[in-house]
Amino acid sequence: MPQLSYPSNEGKLYFFNFSPWRMMQIDSFFYAPNNQKFICKDLDDALKKGLGENSNIFIYGIVSFPKVQEYAKEHNLPIYRIEDAFIRSVALGSGFAKPYSLGIDSRGVYFNPEKVSDLEYLLQNHTFSNDLISRAKVVKEMVIASKFSKYNHLEHVQLKINREKYSKVILVTGQVEDDMSIKYGAFGLNNSDLLQMVKKKNPNAYIIYKPHPDVLSGNRIGNISKEITDKCANKIVSNISIDSAIKASDEVHTLTSGAGFDALLRGKKVSTYGIPFYAGWGLTTDYKACKRRTRKVSLDELIAVALILYPRYISPKTLKFCEVEQTLIELKEEQDRYFNNRWHRYRVDFKSYILPRARKTIRAILKPFKLKI
Repeated sequence: MPQLSYPSNEGKLYFFNFSPWRMMQIDSFFYAPNNQKFICKDLDDALKKGLGENSNIFIYGIVSFPKVQEYAKEHNLPIYRIEDAFIRSVALGSGFAKPYSLGIDSRGVYFNPEKVSDLEYLLQNHTFSNDLISRAKVVKEMVIASKFSKYNHLEHVQLKINREKYSKVILVTGQVEDDMSIKYGAFGLNNSDLLQMVKKKNPNAYIIYKPHPDVLSGNRIGNISKEITDKCANKIVSNISIDSAIKASDEVHTLTSGAGFDALLRGKKVSTYGIPFYAGWGLTTDYKACKRRTRKVSLDELIAVALILYPRYISPKTLKFCEVEQTLIELKEEQDRYFNNRWHRYRVDFKSYILPRARKTIRAILKPFKLKI
C-alpha cells in the first residue's frame, strides 16, 4: 500500500489557537518532507514568520481570527479547521491522551450546523461505490466487536434492569456544557434541560443518565443537580463504557453527543434535540431541522463518511499515517494493555489526573504575561 500523504501538509503551515503542548500532541498529523510549521498568535505574528504564497492555515476549533480569515480570502489561501474525530484514543483528551484521528476540515467544523463542513458536504454529495460500502460494513463490525467509541478507557459492564414495569429503556447522554458542540449545535439547551425533556416525553420509560467522562474526571463542567437526577433518572451510570450503556438501552436521546452515532452503529433508535453531524439524514428522530440536509443516507454511507473518508488517522504504534482499519487494530491492542496491565493503567490514569491540574496552575501563573500552554 502506498504511503499516505496530504497536500495540505506541504509547504509552510501556520497554526492558530495552538499552544506548544497541543502542537506536540498532533504534530504527527501534519508530516510532509521538508515542510515548515509555525505557531502564531495573530496575523502580524504569522506575517513576520513568512505567511504568504504556498502557505496553509490551520485553526484549532471554531475560534474566529477575523484578520487571518480576511487575509486568507484576499490571497486565496486555504484555511483548515481542526477537531478530534470520532474514534480518538484510549484515555481522555482532557487528560492529555494523544489522539489517533482528527477531522481536518476545509469548509467548517462538523459540529457547527450553521455552516457546511466537509463531513456534511460528503454526506450530501458523495457517490458511494460498492467497494466503499463493503469497507464501511467491515469497519462497523470492527468497531462493534471492540466496543469502541471516542474514548475507550471505561470498563465494559452488563447492566441488569427489571424491564417489567417500564415501556422501554432510554439512555440520556450528558455532555461538556462549555463545549463548542453545545454552544453551536444545542440551541441553548443543556444537560438538565435534556433530561427533563426526555422524562416529560417518556413518563413510563426507565431512564439511564450517563454523565460525560470529562465531567466525571473533574476536567470539564456539566454536572446536573441531584434534585433533577432524582426526579428524572432511574439510574445514573458513570464508570462504565458507553458501549455498555447503549447495549442496555432501547433508545438513546442526546443533544449533540457522538454517543448518538455510536448508538446508530449498534442498531439503536436515536433521538436528537440539537443538530449533531449524524442528524437530518433520515436515520434519527430529530427535534431540530437542518434544511441544507436534504439527502437520505444509509447507515453504511454515514459510516463510510464519518469513519473512512472524513478523518485523518495515524498509527498508535508508529504515529505514521494509516487507514482506519489499522488504527482500530492497534487501538484494540492498546486498550487491552490498559485493561490488563495494572501498572500501565496506573500510569495512564495518573497522567490523566495530574497533567490537566498542573496545566491550570501554570496557566494561572502565566496569565499576567499573556502566555499560553
